[in-house]
Amino acid sequence: MTQDTTAGTATGTADPGHPLPTPSHTIGPFYGYALPFPGGEEIAPLGHPATVTVHGRVLDGAGDPLPDALVEVWGPDPDGNLPSVDGSMRRDPASGGFTGRNGLEFTGFGRAQTDADGHWYARTLRPGGRGGNAGYLSVCVFARGLLTHLFTRIYLPGDEAALAADPLLSKLAPERRDTLIAVREADATYRFDIRLQGEGETVFLEFR
Repeated sequence: MTQDTTAGTATGTADPGHPLPTPSHTIGPFYGYALPFPGGEEIAPLGHPATVTVHGRVLDGAGDPLPDALVEVWGPDPDGNLPSVDGSMRRDPASGGFTGRNGLEFTGFGRAQTDADGHWYARTLRPGGRGGNAGYLSVCVFARGLLTHLFTRIYLPGDEAALAADPLLSKLAPERRDTLIAVREADATYRFDIRLQGEGETVFLEFR
């Protein structure tokens, strides 16, 4: 209940002239019922030669895995171009429900739920750099207890000169910078753990 001093009456709802602030979302994980969709992790078109797999765990401040977090990933194609296609999802003609991606278009966007061990993965195209920035994947994290989702980036190793010159990375201390750079594990596979707080906390970004 808030006091609308203009109208002189107490009100619990907003009117068009005096909108009330609203939270980003309630403490979840209610997002697990609506946001995930089949094939959300499979962003790259089938058989594309620039496909990479990025995976890791979402961890809390004590280093324990979060089994019900949601990780959104989106990024450009290998040439640094942001996708502009309409979408790649298919629907079941009978039920109208999503049946997964068609494996053709690259939208650059995907959602991955963590499993019981807090593990997530996304199979996408290696992001290309543009405008003086090294290539990176943008990430949004939803997790229990977060009133506002968190934003970060995933840079992939390989072009060390581009990483050193990146405007964001160059402003960070080495130990903080490393929390944004994935670790190469094998050909086209990279590890990126997201620590929400505590020692080794991932660098999160604030947009204004």
